[in-house]
Amino acid sequence: MYHDPVLLSESVDGLNINPEGVYVDVTFGGGGHSRAILERLKGGHLYAFDQDADAARNAFDDPRFTFIPQNFRYMKNFVKLYAGVKVDGILADLGVSSYQFDTPEKGFSTRFEGRLDMRMNQNAPVDAAGVVNTYEVEALAGVFSRYGELKNSMAIARDIELARSVQPIETTTDLKAAVVSHLPKGAENKTLAQIFQALRIEVNKEMEVLEEFLTQCPDVLKPGGRLVVLSYHSLEDRLVKNFMRSGNAGGTVEKDFFGNQLTPYKLITHKPVVPSDEEIARNSRARSAKLRIAERV
Repeated sequence: MYHDPVLLSESVDGLNINPEGVYVDVTFGGGGHSRAILERLKGGHLYAFDQDADAARNAFDDPRFTFIPQNFRYMKNFVKLYAGVKVDGILADLGVSSYQFDTPEKGFSTRFEGRLDMRMNQNAPVDAAGVVNTYEVEALAGVFSRYGELKNSMAIARDIELARSVQPIETTTDLKAAVVSHLPKGAENKTLAQIFQALRIEVNKEMEVLEEFLTQCPDVLKPGGRLVVLSYHSLEDRLVKNFMRSGNAGGTVEKDFFGNQLTPYKLITHKPVVPSDEEIARNSRARSAKLRIAERV
């Protein structure tokens, strides 16, 4: 079961849809956002990306819709190939779907016994088991520090190194057993979630993919076109905020000879939009969501 889209009306409203326009949903998943966009299109067209073969089964049979089974790091090339024009809006929901989390064999969730996989694309060469069993201890600690924001990342990596020297760490249960001494009482689930998040980001190169995508957006959007992004952890949100404010990963706004700021966007949201208490009560996975919207100048 794919999740209910988070901040659905707010994100689709943020696209400021022209019924005759061309739009891109780079994270199709269960198709919730795409369905809402199509409801507002008449002569327009929607292109949707998803690298997960399971998501392709949700594609719509609609002449206004094209499904592209690719990672959205390749958005620019495929939009040029399929649409041949600049687009009126791009939407990205960076969250992992409930379907991914609730499928034990995908290995995303701390709740289920399953192989340590975590690949969004099953054709990718390295899964989470590969990371925990083959990375040098310093590299593994770097993953936990950078992507899990764990202060005791080296100690966790050393215990994993010790455990894998006895036998390979192949399942979610194996990993939990290897790091059990680093799970603070009362915060076990939170710490495990940080460890799993770090591995998932590394396996799927999520931050690299996001930066590549954000770098392409100004070239894909027409003037007045909207970029709408939903993020779910501080690393993603910081990168999105920096690109929307400055057009680059560092967030440094360049200026021309006269001191005018050179940025590809006008901010529509100066602070992120967050879900209401009612939405969080209905869908707990909405809790960490932040929505940012910018318009191409």
